[in-house]
Amino acid sequence: MEEDDVENRGGRAKRNSNGFNVASSTYMMEDGESKWTSWLVPMFVVANIAVFIIVMYLNDCPKNSRTRPVSGPCVARFLGRFSFQPLRENPLFGPSSSTLLKLGALEWSKVVVNHQGWRLITCIWLHAGVIHLLANMLSLVFIGIRLEQQFGFVRIGILYLLSGFSGSVLSSLFIRNSISVGASGALFGLLGAMLSELITNWAIYTNKASALLTLLVIIAINLAIGILPHVDNFAHIGGFLTGFLLGFVLLPRPQLGWFESRNVPVGTRLKSKYKPYQYVLWVASMVLLLAGLGVALTVLFRREDGNKYCSWCHYLSCVPTSRWECDRNN
Repeated sequence: MEEDDVENRGGRAKRNSNGFNVASSTYMMEDGESKWTSWLVPMFVVANIAVFIIVMYLNDCPKNSRTRPVSGPCVARFLGRFSFQPLRENPLFGPSSSTLLKLGALEWSKVVVNHQGWRLITCIWLHAGVIHLLANMLSLVFIGIRLEQQFGFVRIGILYLLSGFSGSVLSSLFIRNSISVGASGALFGLLGAMLSELITNWAIYTNKASALLTLLVIIAINLAIGILPHVDNFAHIGGFLTGFLLGFVLLPRPQLGWFESRNVPVGTRLKSKYKPYQYVLWVASMVLLLAGLGVALTVLFRREDGNKYCSWCHYLSCVPTSRWECDRNN
């Protein structure tokens, strides 16, 4: 970690790129600092949309419905080969499961038995339908662009891709009998990074408690949705934990101490430093991340079932109620 020069900009209240009001007496902007131009996140959005269009083109519901049994007529047939599978088969307005599987969806036997580890990455670029795609892309725009503007495309790109990969690994460890697609693991990684960024850069924020509470409520609601059936909450959890640890590694900012920030004339150039606790969090997070990924990949490719080591973990992805049932392996 390098030290940076920072300059006190005066006593006016400012709004940082996380959207929280901060006072310049406690939030020291780097000298000459400016926002990054966000281009990677928009490119991710374009890529996801383009992949979905290609998937629908190859799915070709009208043609395939003549060669294999379907559960009803194709939806929006005026779209031709881009029309959707019957709603009984896919209520999200999208392709068939067989098409997704053929194009790179995550499925345990394909990854482990057939040695198609590339599916751990390709699945995060596929979506089950228009509704699924829109929900994820809107979330990516609202979360990702702001983070990229603040921290740059390299760090946010690493966060997004590694979180998505880790979510796929955890999903494969616990779910064997169904396929999984979507960028949700990567998106939860960005949420996790927002939380760790707030913690590691705690000193530069005002209204800390309200910012932390708001973020925790958003995370809790999104994780709670994951206990519904047919939602892969293991991908969410894996992505979130990876993003949370990576946030301590990639997103710390050098800071001024309380005394230094209040006892210098306006305009004085000051030397900012990383705090000792930031170094500790950096090392601990890196060790936990590497160890966790290493163990998870080892267990996965040894064809071990994660439920064997954690008999209650299936409740993290689906909680049975009087309205629905849960298959422990699905």
